[in-house]
Amino acid sequence: MSDIIYTKVDEAPELASASFLPIIQKFAAAAGVSVGTKDISLAGRILAAFPEHLSADQQQSDDLADLGRLVKTPEANVIKLPNISASVPQLVAAIKELQSQGFALPDYPETPGTPEEKAARAKYDGLKGSAVNPVLREGNSDRRAAKAVKSFAQKNPHRMGDWSADSKTEVSSMSGGDFFSNEVSATLGKDTTAKIVLQTANGETVLKDGIEYPAGTVVDATFMSAAALKTFLADQIQKTKADGTLFSLHMKATMMKVSDPIIFGHAVKAFLAPVFEKHAAKMAELCVNPNSGLGDLLARVVGEADIMADIDACMAARPPMYMVDSDKGITNLHVSSDVIIDASMPALIRAGGKGWGPDGKEADSNCVIPDNSYAPVYDETVKFFKENGKLNPATAGTVQNIGLMAQKAEEYGSHPTTFEIPEAGTVRMILEDGTVLHSHVVEAGDIWRSASARKAPIEDWVNLAIDRQRAEGCRAIFWLDAARAHDARLIAYVKPILEAKGVADKFEIMAPRAATRASFETITKGENTIAITGNVLRDYLTDLFPILELATSAKMLSIVKLMNGGGLFETGAGGSAPKHVQQLVEENHLRWDSLGEFCALGESLTFLADAKGNEKARVLGEAVDAATQGILDNSRSPSRKVGEPDNRDSHYWFARYWADALAAQTNDAELAAHFAPVAQALSDNEAKILSELASVQGPAVDLGGYYRTDATKTAGVMRPSATLNAIIG
Repeated sequence: MSDIIYTKVDEAPELASASFLPIIQKFAAAAGVSVGTKDISLAGRILAAFPEHLSADQQQSDDLADLGRLVKTPEANVIKLPNISASVPQLVAAIKELQSQGFALPDYPETPGTPEEKAARAKYDGLKGSAVNPVLREGNSDRRAAKAVKSFAQKNPHRMGDWSADSKTEVSSMSGGDFFSNEVSATLGKDTTAKIVLQTANGETVLKDGIEYPAGTVVDATFMSAAALKTFLADQIQKTKADGTLFSLHMKATMMKVSDPIIFGHAVKAFLAPVFEKHAAKMAELCVNPNSGLGDLLARVVGEADIMADIDACMAARPPMYMVDSDKGITNLHVSSDVIIDASMPALIRAGGKGWGPDGKEADSNCVIPDNSYAPVYDETVKFFKENGKLNPATAGTVQNIGLMAQKAEEYGSHPTTFEIPEAGTVRMILEDGTVLHSHVVEAGDIWRSASARKAPIEDWVNLAIDRQRAEGCRAIFWLDAARAHDARLIAYVKPILEAKGVADKFEIMAPRAATRASFETITKGENTIAITGNVLRDYLTDLFPILELATSAKMLSIVKLMNGGGLFETGAGGSAPKHVQQLVEENHLRWDSLGEFCALGESLTFLADAKGNEKARVLGEAVDAATQGILDNSRSPSRKVGEPDNRDSHYWFARYWADALAAQTNDAELAAHFAPVAQALSDNEAKILSELASVQGPAVDLGGYYRTDATKTAGVMRPSATLNAIIG
């Protein structure tokens, strides 16, 4: 096993790896550090799932399963780049691409009938949504802006949109019938197993059996009423029309791969309700599934003049929609994975509450977030900026995050225990001794789910928060709502640990709405705070605050202290990656910023030095920090515009600053001597290398695929400088 595993992923981060990974491997080898790869890309996971359909030379190992085993060991040292959490349309597109490349994969069965189709569907469903993160995250999250990154953002503040007190932008969520209002929770007193059953007038159906829970696990259950959701969406569409704002739905259909696509489908159906009512039979004949989005619907009804005319008439009568791409007519409801709440809401807030409408102009928006569990965070953020105006990145403090995510904690681990209820009845969660732990009366179409958090990760999370607060000495808030069933159970864990450690006076416990305002008040004063949250809020806040503070969440330092002693170093968000790929293909310019990768690399090397006593790795890691500082101090990050420096240029400069730092350091004479000629060659050939990199920009390029690019073509595109390649090797 290599000393460090660098993950092979998708889209822009993977394209950047084609340029950056050879540099890492070249430099690391001088310190006796091996850097290998494991393929956790969507295409790689698909191929690994169907070996029986592939020839021997096409078969691929299950690298995700390998990594899942590795992260449970002390030897783990993994740099994880953002991967695709696939929606059904993305999954289907990836399958079609692989089939076109000669892989005899089965089609994705929308309505599986035969045993073979059901087996294929089960495998494909296991690849949807957050299939990677729950496997790898065997520790809790420590995410913060590196000091150099925060300092640079303050010295070079990004543009923020102006807020006005009379902005019509608002956040709308359900006042009842949602996951928040129906939640119940319990803490298990002993090891047990459980089953989930649906009791109806026609008998009992076992929805899930053999669920194992160790003692101390917090187990939740809840459901969203389909009837309440339908009423809510209809009301919001009317309200948006009356207010003259944009209708925008903000979901997490990638991570919440079972529940949120269903909710998304309800929104599609509500927006086009007259069309679905009038053409129900034809829609069924054409296999229209609203969960797949407006884009898929439009593709299926091409040639159906009556339906198309009614769609146009309905859209004209509805409020204008928040657009993903107004130039191309791609709406908020086209694909469930196009609008991801943790990226879309901060972007709208940063823009002064403005979203892009179908006319290509910015406008106020009704931000529809059906479930009320976390919507108050965004609602309070909007209210705060209406009252106080935009945040000033030049003077703002920072919000760090300690997130409970280990061992599939909370909602992000709920996929196997989430169900769309087929008929009215009662859902019960029953323990092995016959105890009914939870029970809900449900109607057909309701979405029922159970989530859990284990005792060991909870205790580790609290202790990690104590360590970080001690190191930072700043305000620290547990974002927990005593009025919410699940949070009340966590508070019962948190308070005794804080009291036993004698640090209860160092922490506050607030409901998310109050914690949001307190955090903004703190950073507005230029002070820092630590947000200690559950898994979903970890995800949301580590985009919200960095996007407002730094302009992007891709530059965050993300460290996962694995519970069995290893380290997982994540490199930031990939939500904008598809647009980056589009620009590269059209203009041969990649604006992806690898700063997150730089930060993760430095931490990984330092962790390796501590774990294995490799002092050369420590020197290498310290030089990475110097190189990262050089990138920031000298403004060597990628530009957004073709013809200007891009991702490949930033990698040249990183290699140069890294070599300079290694050549200049005095802790390891052997490394200094090794890198002195490398540094000299990179310096002497600066003009030639930059010219070679610049000369390729402008024309379109062929990568040989989107989900599975051709390695040779990609290397040709991402390593176009023969001079740099000769130096790096």
